[in-house]
Amino acid sequence: MVKGLLCVALLLFTATAHAQAWPAKDWSQGAPLTGPALNALEDYAFPARNDLTRQGIRTDALLVIRDGEVIYERYAAPTTASTPHLTWSISKSLLATVLGVAYGEGRFKLSDPVARFYPPMKQHPSITLAHLLNWTSGLDWQEDYEYAPLKSSVVAMLYTRGRADMAQFAADTHTFAAAGQAFRYSSGDSNLASAALKGMLGHRAYVDYPWTALFTPLGIRSATWESDANETFVASSYAYMTARDLARIGLLMARDGRWGERQLLPQAWVDFNRQPLAQYTADQDEAVPGGHWWLNRQVQGAARPWPDAPDDTFAALGHWGQALYVLPQARLVIVRYGDDRDGSYRHNELLKRVLAAVQP
Repeated sequence: MVKGLLCVALLLFTATAHAQAWPAKDWSQGAPLTGPALNALEDYAFPARNDLTRQGIRTDALLVIRDGEVIYERYAAPTTASTPHLTWSISKSLLATVLGVAYGEGRFKLSDPVARFYPPMKQHPSITLAHLLNWTSGLDWQEDYEYAPLKSSVVAMLYTRGRADMAQFAADTHTFAAAGQAFRYSSGDSNLASAALKGMLGHRAYVDYPWTALFTPLGIRSATWESDANETFVASSYAYMTARDLARIGLLMARDGRWGERQLLPQAWVDFNRQPLAQYTADQDEAVPGGHWWLNRQVQGAARPWPDAPDDTFAALGHWGQALYVLPQARLVIVRYGDDRDGSYRHNELLKRVLAAVQP
């Protein structure tokens, strides 16, 4: 009996130790995926690609981490394991993670008015940091790219009238609703949050802060983050990182803000990131918004956005198919970089096929 109990204890200890593997300079390798389900995953993610038409699913990178170890990795030229890939709007969730460190340092409260840290927002005194991070600022923002470029707030901010000072451009936007009353996805909100972070820290500390606060502690070495002419990080769009480095952000979030022995993000911050927005109406967007992350939750009786994935799945998502999926229950982190131009890629289909491939 004692021998049996010792065996059980040893098995539990081994499972716990395995589950808490952490990457050092590089990731450890786990048992690689094999079998027909893997073939089905690759058939979906990596079909023959036509670089002239740019039609169909065009995966640049697919990386699957289980229990802190790499179990699948594949790239499509010209992307390689050492390529810092443009993340597009995954940058928004990266900003939220950097802000989480600042939150843990006591630099702000979610209820603080943005104008406290960024004076141009005095024209919108009721907008708080929480409103920006929930995309409920009430600013009348049009987040269209290809479909309505002449009316697009984000195109004007990134490429024309607003590109020199993107936060100022967003601050000068009129409102369509009172702050906190309605969801509207906005790259302007993200760049205002970036400017607020600069106001909290001061310019000298701000230019290094994503690295000192987050990237260096996680061992991320490939990160580049573009800024506008006012030296504010373009938090909406322009962070670059290898797939393996982005997966470190996913593992941090999968483990509730903890990295090794250090609680890098407060649990309360991670809870805010994963809290569904009460003001969100079903099917307003491709997933349910949390605190600058996207959630796989049911809203108002509608189906989950990714019905074949666990309901605790959440993600950072970007233009043209960029995705960082975090599946805590399944102990998975998945990075998918892409160059999709026609909208044929489906998050749920990839998640379903990954989950089938990792089944024992």
